[in-house]
Amino acid sequence: MNSTLPTSSAPGDVFATTHWTVVVAAGQRHTPQSDHALEELCRTYWFPLYAYVRRRGHSKEDAEDLTQTFFVRFLGKNYFAGLSAERGRFRAYLLAALKHFLANEWDKAQRQKRGGGASPLPLDWQTADSQFQIAATAAPSPEQAFDREWALALLTRVIERLRAECAAENHDQLFAVLKPFLTVGKSAIPYPQAAAALGLSEGAARTTVHRLRRRYREVLRDEIAQTLSDPANVADELQALFSAFGP
Repeated sequence: MNSTLPTSSAPGDVFATTHWTVVVAAGQRHTPQSDHALEELCRTYWFPLYAYVRRRGHSKEDAEDLTQTFFVRFLGKNYFAGLSAERGRFRAYLLAALKHFLANEWDKAQRQKRGGGASPLPLDWQTADSQFQIAATAAPSPEQAFDREWALALLTRVIERLRAECAAENHDQLFAVLKPFLTVGKSAIPYPQAAAALGLSEGAARTTVHRLRRRYREVLRDEIAQTLSDPANVADELQALFSAFGP
């Protein structure tokens, strides 16, 4: 089996247009590129907001209505007035916008159904409650729940990008076999079994795992950078996010 792995996204990849910097650069005017970037970011990170609303004590039904209505307002209005340097993290900015919405627009939201009939994002309500119930076992604060679910959504997106890259190179089986080894310690990887499953020598399996883990780290940092105004803050954001999982 050819174990060569992709080292970067293909030209024109949709992920190249999902940067928070694109949205910020648009300022107070909407552009097709900034609108797409913002919607794609919201599509990726909607569940942490739902988890936050649930943690604030709202029922499943109210949380669905509030989350959907929030996105109708958020995507349809200019929320960028007064955007300042300390709000350079999309995670912090989105949570601040949600808190403002909950504090000031709850009564209005009560009178609407699913955002007044508008549905800007295809949110998966069927699995949202089950996912929340699983996450709720750790009983974190609303803010901790938000950060933890944000980190999980981030990792899901990273894995999906890697899967798509491997699929583009006809390495579906390779990714399926090696995916479990992306986040475990090096000593825990059963290289002989992986080599046998892929038809490689153990040395080739070690090299392939090393390359895939290196690409995983690259994509992880890139995904975090897409949510920051200043990519230089990637390390700090990474530490802040994963501290939500506890010691």
